[in-house]
Amino acid sequence: MSNIITTIVEGIVAFTVTNIDDIVILMLFFSQLNNQFRRRHIFVGQYLGFFAIIIASLPGFFGSLIIPKAWIGLLGILPIAIGIKQLLHQEIENPEIQTVTTSLKPSNDNTILNFILSILTPQTYKVAAVTFANGGDNISIYIPLFAGNTFIDLLIIIIVFIIMKGLWYSAAYFLASRAIIASNLTQYGKSLVPFILITLGFYLMYERGTFTLLFWSQ
Repeated sequence: MSNIITTIVEGIVAFTVTNIDDIVILMLFFSQLNNQFRRRHIFVGQYLGFFAIIIASLPGFFGSLIIPKAWIGLLGILPIAIGIKQLLHQEIENPEIQTVTTSLKPSNDNTILNFILSILTPQTYKVAAVTFANGGDNISIYIPLFAGNTFIDLLIIIIVFIIMKGLWYSAAYFLASRAIIASNLTQYGKSLVPFILITLGFYLMYERGTFTLLFWSQ
């Protein structure tokens, strides 16, 4: 049970520190809602983009099947390096998102087909593309996170990610109409993220037994 709780906590921490900026991006999307760009496009699009990020991070898990766990832990250097880089370059990013105006107009012959076509539109793919493009750091963190875990632990982490993504969507929608809260979240959240990333990196190295390599030759 304690291992499951530890895995869940790992998933929550990793997701949170890699998706602070996604709150801002989702809020920007919500500010563009109109008759052609709906909440469902944002909801489905963010999941499509995030699933692509998860798939791109899976080599970390498959690599751990043939590489010793202690060596896999060296990947913990990635979040440490990212955290140090962010500390040295503390800047507030302002991602630009173009307004989406194109849409598909399905026929009225089939309600189910119309609903599916109303979701799988250029608007949805636009959200997915922006979500994936913004996930470079996510992949750098998820690869060492996935590496060294069992298949069950990997499933738990992915389930946690899926749940957290839904909560992120709800939080962004809530904050979209409360600019002061959103501004404070962005300011202070980004300040804490580098320290959390560095801590996460050292934890991954410790948990995978990487520090024992320092005494390997003794």
